[in-house]
Amino acid sequence: MSEASGTELLVAVIARLLQGCAHVAVGASSPIPGAGALLARLQSGGAMRVTVLGSQKNNFFTSGGVELFDLAAQGRIDAFFLGGGQIDGQANINLVGTGDYPDTPVRWPGSFGSAYLYFLIPRVILFREEHTRRVMVPKVDFISAPGVSDAGVHRPGGPHALLTGLGLFSFDRARCRFRLDSVHPGHSVEEIRDNTGFEFDCPAHVPSTPAPDASTLAAIRNRIRGDIAETYPQFAARLAAA
Repeated sequence: MSEASGTELLVAVIARLLQGCAHVAVGASSPIPGAGALLARLQSGGAMRVTVLGSQKNNFFTSGGVELFDLAAQGRIDAFFLGGGQIDGQANINLVGTGDYPDTPVRWPGSFGSAYLYFLIPRVILFREEHTRRVMVPKVDFISAPGVSDAGVHRPGGPHALLTGLGLFSFDRARCRFRLDSVHPGHSVEEIRDNTGFEFDCPAHVPSTPAPDASTLAAIRNRIRGDIAETYPQFAARLAAA
């Protein structure tokens, strides 16, 4: 069996980050998080519930985002994924655009319910494949959803990790800082520093992100690829060609 591709590595990392969750929800346009959540469910023996918005097979909601927000408010979703056109060192995300709002020369889809879910879901994983200084910025131009809140603000939810195409970070909510936990194979700490606009904690030795073992890789290429194809057929086709 060939080595894992970069995409397959990300799917396997996401599955590990979701261990112990009872219910994971995945938003629209999120094929890699969706595949990772389905892999985590498979590894749990089916004990984990996975809701993929936009799916017919893996979505039991009848009113879309309404039920997602209701369940989050009730504490019945353990993990969710957020991304952003910009992410900074305090885990703030920007989904609106670059420049001074409202005169933003570059506009993105918008914040939608990101701040609401960020405050309520305890294990929010920030995910963005691109890891460059235009994405990982010193300070976002617009805060769609804040990573941290003032003392005394009731906030059961918040950032748990940041996963990119270069490495995996954990987030220390008490210190409001990211910590580099692992570097993906083929990359280096120096490369991550060069491509990150914010400061982060870094141990003296940063391990390489573990590659999926043979059984996990086989599951991704067969069972998970078939499951995610129902919602993301083009992504599944690329996964098969990896």
